[in-house]
Amino acid sequence: MEDDDLESIRARRMAEMQAQYGGGGGGGGGGPSQEEQMEKARQMADMKHSILSQVLDQPARARLNTIAVAKPEKAKMVENMLIQMAKSGQIQNKIGEDQLKGLLERVSEQTQKKTTVKFKRRVLDDSDED
Repeated sequence: MEDDDLESIRARRMAEMQAQYGGGGGGGGGGPSQEEQMEKARQMADMKHSILSQVLDQPARARLNTIAVAKPEKAKMVENMLIQMAKSGQIQNKIGEDQLKGLLERVSEQTQKKTTVKFKRRVLDDSDED
């Protein structure tokens, strides 16, 4: 039953996006106005939130929101990863908090910065022979 709901939402969002991109290109001349850009951004945010609420259970959603406060870039990466997985059909059931922790660990491993320190010793030209 959840797959049918997800498919209907995908179809509706796809139709909305096609209407926006297909109909918006011809008339305005200079490009979309600020109101149109804000509306588009709001619709994209609504789509993101609806997909995330469908694929995450409540504790996982709360954890992701907490992470978004502390590390917004990491939360965005996880959100995008979840949305991509939902769109490609990789998510069958709602993701719980433990599964979300696993995804977070994967993202942390991928984004971990390895710090290396290299010492370059310079040879100085000051000799005592002068």
